[in-house]
Amino acid sequence: MPTLSPTLTFESELCRYLRYRHDLEVCNRQLRLGSRSFYAASQVLPKQVRRPATALYAFCRLADDAIDCRDGDQQALARLNQRLDGIYRGEPEAVSADRALARVVREFDIPQRLPAALLEGFAWDLQQRHYETLSDLNAYAARAAGSVGVMMAMIMGARHPSALARAGDLGVAMQLTNIARDVGEDARNGRLYLPRQWLREAGLSPDAFLANPQHGPAIASVIQRLLDSAEQLYQRSRSGLAYLPAGCRPGINAARLIYAEIGAELRRLQYDSINHRAVVPTARKLLLLSRSVAAGIRQRTRDMTPPLQENRFLVEAVTTALTRGKS
Repeated sequence: MPTLSPTLTFESELCRYLRYRHDLEVCNRQLRLGSRSFYAASQVLPKQVRRPATALYAFCRLADDAIDCRDGDQQALARLNQRLDGIYRGEPEAVSADRALARVVREFDIPQRLPAALLEGFAWDLQQRHYETLSDLNAYAARAAGSVGVMMAMIMGARHPSALARAGDLGVAMQLTNIARDVGEDARNGRLYLPRQWLREAGLSPDAFLANPQHGPAIASVIQRLLDSAEQLYQRSRSGLAYLPAGCRPGINAARLIYAEIGAELRRLQYDSINHRAVVPTARKLLLLSRSVAAGIRQRTRDMTPPLQENRFLVEAVTTALTRGKS
């Protein structure tokens, strides 16, 4: 059976590497224009993490745009699932984000269940699901953001179940913060993510609030309750930082602190995200980043806290894949 000469093998590898570098540059440009927050945060990550993270976020951004641009078209979602299948077969479409992600998932052994969970979150949006309880909402947040948190942890080299569980906590906390921040904007677009049970307990009709979103003590109490739930997860996620490489800890901790600060801004606005959008000033972001770098995370504490129930399937997807790889 004929074999390739060492020269041809080297040239083939070089071509693949150069294409990967080109694809990453394209992804980087897309994020710089379309996702400034992630682009800025990624600059403090080590280069060996920043590059694959850029590929991951570029695909996530592309997927989100594909759904939004088609006004929630089910065909657009089906196409995304087809593209993800191609990525995992090693046959990505001729799109920089797809090609770059194909290399990343192979290099870091990311199970397909994780990005598939993200697309499942898009499917729930298209179905316009109602979230009755916090658990229902956490299940959505696990797909929309917990999945990305676990994939990011894997890119950073984390494989310990506690590290993955805390990464999922952080992703869900960030999603809950996004929901609290965007209550008014979502309602005006006919969307309601707040737990409907909480609205009724506060004396509000979910349908009436959607029809005429107004700020007041009742809705403020629901938003506060959601931010309190997010804060618990921000605190839980801190112990996971010690499982990450030292060079990754300041950036991830800064992201954790900056997102939590959105909640603090909402509190200053009396939880009014109907008429205002909470924004963390740049100067405050820089201060939190400097504090994160100065503080450091030097000692790993024993963390036996199980995964958030709604995140458990993400952690198990990784641990199951690792077990199969060793067998």
